[in-house]
Amino acid sequence: MMPLSLCFSPLTLHTQQLHHSRIKIPLFRSNIAIKSTIPISQNPKQHLSRSRIRRIRSCQTNPGESSPVTLSPANDRWETVLSNLASLYPVYVTVGGVVACLKPSTFSWFVERAPNSYSFSLGFIMLAMGLTLEFKDLVNLFKERPLSILFGCASQYTIMPAFGFIISRLLGLSPSLSVGLILLSCCPGGTASNVVTLIAQGDVPLSIVMTVCSTLGAVLLTPLLTMVLAGTYVHVDAVKLSISTMQVVVAPVLVGSYLQSTFPKAVKTALPFAPLLAVLTSSLLACSVLSENIGRLKSSMVLTSLSSETSPLLYARSFLSSEMGMVVLSVLLLHFAGFFVGYIAATLVGFKERERRAVSIEVGMQNSSLGVVLAASHFSSPMVALPPAVSAVVMNIMGSSLGFFWRFVDPSDSESNSKD
Repeated sequence: MMPLSLCFSPLTLHTQQLHHSRIKIPLFRSNIAIKSTIPISQNPKQHLSRSRIRRIRSCQTNPGESSPVTLSPANDRWETVLSNLASLYPVYVTVGGVVACLKPSTFSWFVERAPNSYSFSLGFIMLAMGLTLEFKDLVNLFKERPLSILFGCASQYTIMPAFGFIISRLLGLSPSLSVGLILLSCCPGGTASNVVTLIAQGDVPLSIVMTVCSTLGAVLLTPLLTMVLAGTYVHVDAVKLSISTMQVVVAPVLVGSYLQSTFPKAVKTALPFAPLLAVLTSSLLACSVLSENIGRLKSSMVLTSLSSETSPLLYARSFLSSEMGMVVLSVLLLHFAGFFVGYIAATLVGFKERERRAVSIEVGMQNSSLGVVLAASHFSSPMVALPPAVSAVVMNIMGSSLGFFWRFVDPSDSESNSKD
């Protein structure tokens, strides 16, 4: 398994232009640093091999640029430890989910302070993203590859919302769970999508810009789509949802970006700790919501009434017929549809393999933390927040598995030029 470095340092990549100009794009959320620049048009097998993925110590500069500061061995080791700990996000959220099921009172101190505790937590996660965000670099990349980026963002806000609505109808979910699933499907941008894309040898720059665009677009599109699709179940106040999204997502991102440009030295000192704190906060948020609802979910399950001699098939049927089973099944189907249809859609429009993988991962991985916060803040039933909370566990397991599968399957057309 290749070692991952999750510090919030810039990822330097060659563009596809003949002059090979370079841009530095922050790989926020789960940033992976690569020792040398990667020509996008070349075979990633030569550049993303296990021996080539290393902790970044320096990067090449253009003529006239000042040389970057080289990290001391002690600082390098310390940041590597923090980065490796941050890479265990799927483990944290899975273990936390098990604890929430077995002993829900573990998270009572956090649940009792909801929804404020949920909102502040998501705001902190988005602030960590903003600390690494340089809008000028993202704008430059958007100018170079507009078609791929526009298609990817459009896919995020069409494929998943449509399947969220369809799955809720097909499974006959209760109104509260239907609203929760639809709300989740309207919150694109998985927490670890950039990491999974790099592991999968996908188009990392495309993944980064899609994440940024979907995050900023959430202030308008998430409330609007939720109102249209979930309005048949309950009344949805799109204006209040939009204001909340602005407060807990867009505002912290902009503040973080401002701090980065205004106080670069202070931000540089805090950056090594940001990934680990962000993933721990995200895990706490998801597991707290799960613990809040686990009591009523257990009461809806009929497994306890079955004898020890009951066959595994009957246990499975009983679980799926329960409310908890329906939530898990609906979330599984939603993310599977996102990964699969996202890949197929990118294939049909003529994208190359690396772009297909990036689109598939970005479409399939959602911002479950945003879904949890909006559900807890604007809907009276706590069950609305359950699908996003379960998604935090299921999504990371599915996404990581897909990424590691693709890691060992070289893109067949990786040497071809991209669509743009």
